[in-house]
Amino acid sequence: MHIFIAKRLLIAIPTLILVSIFVFTLQKLLPGDPVLALAGEERDPATLDAIRAQLHLNDPIVVQYGRWIWAALQGDLGMSLRTNTPVTQLIAQKLPVTIQLAVMSMIVAVLCGIPGGIYAAVHKRRKGDYIVNILALSALSIPNFWLGIMMILLVSVNLGWLPASGYVSPVEDFWLSMKTMLMPALVLGTGLSATLLRHTRSSMSGVLKSDYIRTARAKGLRPREVILGHAFRNAILPIITLMALLFGELLAGAVLTEQIFTIPGFGKLTVDAVFTRDYAVVQGVVMCTAVAFIAMNLVADVLYAFLNPRLRAKL
Repeated sequence: MHIFIAKRLLIAIPTLILVSIFVFTLQKLLPGDPVLALAGEERDPATLDAIRAQLHLNDPIVVQYGRWIWAALQGDLGMSLRTNTPVTQLIAQKLPVTIQLAVMSMIVAVLCGIPGGIYAAVHKRRKGDYIVNILALSALSIPNFWLGIMMILLVSVNLGWLPASGYVSPVEDFWLSMKTMLMPALVLGTGLSATLLRHTRSSMSGVLKSDYIRTARAKGLRPREVILGHAFRNAILPIITLMALLFGELLAGAVLTEQIFTIPGFGKLTVDAVFTRDYAVVQGVVMCTAVAFIAMNLVADVLYAFLNPRLRAKL
């Protein structure tokens, strides 16, 4: 198992290098000049030259990249050009918010999507299957921003059940934090649950046609034991990969949802950094997102080996 994980980590190294190169170089193609924003109203040539010299922007792009990647390997992602705050500090402030939102959204998606997919597969081409698929397609078709606005109007403005926006740390007030994040989690989890439902239905449908499932039924096993103990255990393997990718996307930041509910997470940080051309923040956030995706894929691979005895025997 240790060799398996080490091989996956070695594969991740060139991926991170390519991501860092793309992020660093493509940012230079963005229109506008961050030095003009930093200089403020005093935009005389001497001030602009001094800022460019201070930030090493006059150096060749290869030298700039080498300086940045060397500092990043030592845990220094630079300083925010807008707030003069270390990027690592900004990420440390925003990442827990996005992790909380991502975990709550995945809980909603798993609780709704996987049981719905199992039910649809067991009742394939029957009334229950059609109803579940209609609900899933509806959830996929509804834009997150529209659903979020409608939920704010109904749940917060009209009924007054939950806060309309903002964020409270669970360390300060756990239950208020859960109430504040519940609506955003439901908005994100709705679309994710529909995706999980359809993939679960497809995977379960294929497994339920297998010979060993027919044999288990012929031996007189209870339907619940056949479905959950035999079929779902094998059908869950591709679903794990999907869940890892979906969770990685959530960690990247749900931009629209965070903007609607005024959540100070990764999405809002990224949008603000792009609009203000805060290159160091954009680079730091994208690199953290890439690491999160690789980590989620590594977790999925390990779970694959843990749940599949045949794969575990080859490691």
